[in-house]
Amino acid sequence: MDKKYTYLFSEGNGSMKMLLGGKGANLAEMTNINLPVPYGFTITTEACRDYFKAGKVLSDEMEKQIWDNLAKVEEKMGRKFGDKNNPLLVSVRSGAPISMPGMMDTILNLGLNDETVEGLIKATGNPRFALDSYRRFIQMFGDVVMGVEHYNFELAIESVKQRQGVTIDKDLNEESLRSLIEEYKQIVLREKGEQFPSDPKIQLMKAVEAVFSSWYNPRADVYRKMNKISEEIGTAVNVQCMVFGNMGDDSGTGVAFTRNPANGDKHLYGEYLMNAQGEDVVAGIRTPNPISHLEKDAPKIYKQFKDVCQILENHYKDVQDIEFTIQSGKLFMLQTRTGKRTAAAAVKIAVDMVNEGIITKEDAIMRVDPASLDQLLHRHIDESKEMEVIGKGLPASPGAACGKIAFDAYEAHVRAENGEKVILVRTETTPDDIQGVIASQGVLTSRGGMTSHAAVVARGMGRCCVCGCESLKIDAANKKITLGGHTMGENDVISIDGSTGRVILGEVNMIDPVLSDDFKTFLDWADEIARIKVKANADTPADAEKSRKFGATGIGLCRTEHMFMASDRLPIIQKMIMSDTLEEREAELAKLLVFQEDDFYGILKAMDGCETTIRLLDPPLHEFLPDLEEVSINLNTLKITNGDPKKIEETETLLAKVRSLHESNPMMGLRGCRLGVKFPEIYNMQVRAILNATVRLMKEGLHPIPEIEIPLVMDISELSYLKKNALAVAEDVRRETGIDVPCIIGSMLELPRACLLADEIAEEAEFFTFGTNDLTQTTFGFSRDDAEGTFLAYYTNEKLLSDNPFAVVDRKAVGKLVELAVKGAKSKKEISMGVCGEHGGNPESIEFFDSIGVDFVSCSPFRVPIARLAAAQSYIKNKK
Repeated sequence: MDKKYTYLFSEGNGSMKMLLGGKGANLAEMTNINLPVPYGFTITTEACRDYFKAGKVLSDEMEKQIWDNLAKVEEKMGRKFGDKNNPLLVSVRSGAPISMPGMMDTILNLGLNDETVEGLIKATGNPRFALDSYRRFIQMFGDVVMGVEHYNFELAIESVKQRQGVTIDKDLNEESLRSLIEEYKQIVLREKGEQFPSDPKIQLMKAVEAVFSSWYNPRADVYRKMNKISEEIGTAVNVQCMVFGNMGDDSGTGVAFTRNPANGDKHLYGEYLMNAQGEDVVAGIRTPNPISHLEKDAPKIYKQFKDVCQILENHYKDVQDIEFTIQSGKLFMLQTRTGKRTAAAAVKIAVDMVNEGIITKEDAIMRVDPASLDQLLHRHIDESKEMEVIGKGLPASPGAACGKIAFDAYEAHVRAENGEKVILVRTETTPDDIQGVIASQGVLTSRGGMTSHAAVVARGMGRCCVCGCESLKIDAANKKITLGGHTMGENDVISIDGSTGRVILGEVNMIDPVLSDDFKTFLDWADEIARIKVKANADTPADAEKSRKFGATGIGLCRTEHMFMASDRLPIIQKMIMSDTLEEREAELAKLLVFQEDDFYGILKAMDGCETTIRLLDPPLHEFLPDLEEVSINLNTLKITNGDPKKIEETETLLAKVRSLHESNPMMGLRGCRLGVKFPEIYNMQVRAILNATVRLMKEGLHPIPEIEIPLVMDISELSYLKKNALAVAEDVRRETGIDVPCIIGSMLELPRACLLADEIAEEAEFFTFGTNDLTQTTFGFSRDDAEGTFLAYYTNEKLLSDNPFAVVDRKAVGKLVELAVKGAKSKKEISMGVCGEHGGNPESIEFFDSIGVDFVSCSPFRVPIARLAAAQSYIKNKK
């Protein structure tokens, strides 16, 4: 039986997104609930996949089904495609199963040629509209299907507008449009060496192929990689009867959201243009009017549109992003989809919809992307400081950014790769600019509105954006902008405020964010739902306090080595390392004890009542000494310049010590618990510092809960040896202070051997955490820094690895080791087990850890809210 490659809108429904794509499924759903949708049909994603399998060829069966369905549409409309007297025109639009706004191609007004345009003039009595539609079609088809660079058409239309003395496209008269059409056809002939196709059937087939082919265009590839969308799913193609917003002043087109996608407020948010087609709004070609003005321009249409918006939001139980056209006073719905929104809006909308009784708390939790919360945790402009506002546009995507001016996407990408912070400044952005938007701190455009391409993409990525800054003059050729009386170039810094639309000269001061009540409510709901707990990695009292503010239930990793790098301590630890005898080392360690005790006092006080895991010294000792090559050069310099003999002798001693500690592979050498075994006095000092700090806090009536962690254990014998030493120190502290200080000792599992023997090691350990960064290195057999700097990107690009295993946990091997360790240890006793590598803040990894019974994850303070939400989402998914 032949495959069904095409579906009329009346044959599909909203549940068929994987087959019909999001746009096709939603057009079918709107048709089913009797909303005014122009007739049409969808060519399936399966057809797309088969098209590529066949070497980019449409099969005879696909073509037959396209023509069969087009005939049914013709019958409904009472018009014929390609008819010279009253032609049916269609749009051909992409529609992937997962929304990819602006990433693939669209062709409007398809079916026009020199003869059918005269038939359209006769049928409508509106030559300006028909000719405008024809010139738009040549421009769009020439660009999308034939590959003629867009700027060729832009130069031509600008020239014609100048000749007629008008500034807006819609003011071009019939004579100018006829001239422009001929010029457009000559551009196609000049650029491609072939005539513009006049046969509507050829036009349609070429357009369908072009939309399928756009699935693999560069911007779509970039978007898929960024959003982890599989390239295997393909795109559908929607062939739909044209309705025209450019038929006159009683026609128009617009885009609207049922709630504000920037801040979540419950009111219609969008824009429209009268006497225009859809691309005029989304491409930013003209700066449109706010949707509220439609109530004056067309009150009946506005009321009907508001009613439709409410119907759609109630039906889908989510914010809808809607495209509509008004043709001669009649409303048509061209698209609805779940509206992309900022993190702040997503949280507010989720909380509001629960309070309105539209969705459940679990629905609300699943509505917000955990990674997007990062937008809410960063700084905004300090309004108390003086600043020079040099321009104002539309506040298209909230937040603030500073950077040097970049004039095109490629330049922004290259400069960002070299460490520069840039603001992408464009007349308007196009889908091809996506790499530049990703690379930049923010986006500023001189044209376009709140629903233009720049605004939609920036909001989706969490970039701030100011659009439609009409006083901004851009000279891209000479890399200059003029705004507010200032002329600036690519080395000048500007700041933009996407929350107010301001453009500010120079760099502005930023302040920390204030989290909303909705944000706190939302994350409280997440905590109610989640099983797995979230702790933080924190090495200072300030980080500890920040962690608690963001909702961490404790500290899963406090790295003590960072405390030794301060300028007042580094000389002491260096002297300790240089010591030749135990007595000399202990003398220096006694000095460090004072610092360490104060460090731990501050952190434990900040985390009062919460478990605080403190890892004993982990890195090799040579990391605290100068670099071997640097010391060698210094010594040679001293000798060549006849330096101070005493200084030469000291440098020679230092060089000998650095050489003695030098290792071929320090990651696998004398580090972690091996240091504690070889130099037990180092770990004994740290244990005493932790317990002394605990005693001080207990005397103050506080409730510190320190957990002492032994790193890089590979065998129970190591942990047993070091635990015995620690307990001896604890006994000394108890005897000296008369306080029964707790001494909880556990281990970090970072080696495959330790994971395989976790059931044995658990006999001595009181808790475990997985150091998944080192566990990944020792499982894969490569160094993170070397791998990420040399070959890892090639492995992911060539799909030898699906993800960077240091960003997303490798479930096949690293994950299997973690799972074996969890099962092994918990089979012996009740024991707390957590993850505190980079993976502890990665939502995909959290879902895996939750599924195998890990008790908590620990991540940097700013990722705690992300992890809290991911933990709740994981529970909901695993429950299903």
